[in-house]
Amino acid sequence: MTPEPRDEMRAYTGRGLLKDKRALITGGDSGIGRAVAVAFAKEGADVAIAYLTEHEDAAHTSKLVEAAGRRCVLLPGDLGEREHCASVVERTVAELGGLDIVVNNVAYQAPVDSLEELTDEQWEHTFNVNIHSYFRITRAALPHLGEGSAIINTSSINGLRGNKSLIDYAATKGAINAFTYSMAQNLVERGIRINAVAPGPVWTPLIPATMPQEKVEQFGKQVPMKRAADPDEIAPSYVFFAAGQLSSYYTGEILAPIGGETLPG
Repeated sequence: MTPEPRDEMRAYTGRGLLKDKRALITGGDSGIGRAVAVAFAKEGADVAIAYLTEHEDAAHTSKLVEAAGRRCVLLPGDLGEREHCASVVERTVAELGGLDIVVNNVAYQAPVDSLEELTDEQWEHTFNVNIHSYFRITRAALPHLGEGSAIINTSSINGLRGNKSLIDYAATKGAINAFTYSMAQNLVERGIRINAVAPGPVWTPLIPATMPQEKVEQFGKQVPMKRAADPDEIAPSYVFFAAGQLSSYYTGEILAPIGGETLPG
C-alpha cells in the first residue's frame, strides 16, 4: 500500500490500563485490528488474534505484541463458519487462561453498482462474516466473561447513514449497532459492558483490496479533515472502551471517529 498505513502504534505509550487482561480480537492481523492488538499489549494485555489466511500479516502483529512484552496467540480460519467461532473462543481461553475483553472487528466488503448486481452468495457471505460472527463469538465468550469485562464491536459510518455501493456491508454495520444497543441492555446487570466504534474512512488493506483505483485515490477526501484516518488514530477508542478506569459508566454507546463530520439525529 502507498502510503503504508500507520497501524503499529509506535508513538503510543501505555499506562497499565489493561494489566494482565486477556483479549480476543477478530480481524487482528492488520489495520485497525493490528493497531488495537498492539495498543492493548502496551497497556498490559495478552492478546489472541483471529484472522483468515493472512499469515505473514498476523506474524508481524504477533512480533509487535511480543515486543511490548505480552503474549500473542494466532488463530487462523474462516470466521464466517459457525463452528470456527466457538473454536476461536475456546482456544483463546485455553491458551491465555481466561478471557476479559472481546473485540469483534473482522469485516468483509465488496462494492456493487446496483442491488441487481448483489448476489445471494455475496449477501450471505457478508452477513456471515460481519454480523453472524459477532453474534457467535459473543455468545461463545459470555460464559467466560465476568463483571468488569468488556465487548467492543467495530461498526462504521456506513452503518449510521448507509452507502449506495456497499449495500450489504452497510446493512451489517447497522445490525451491529442494534446488536450493541440490545446486548448493552441485556448484559448490564451482569456488569459486562458492550460498546461499538464506528469509524469514518480509515486507510487499511481492505480499501485498495476492494475498491477501484479511482476511488482509492480519492478515499477519505470527502470528510472535513480531507483525509482518511490511520488505524493508529482509531485504536485508542478501543482502549477507552476496554479500560474500566476510563469508561466504567459507558455501555451501549456508538463512538464515531469520522474526521469532523457531524451527523443529524
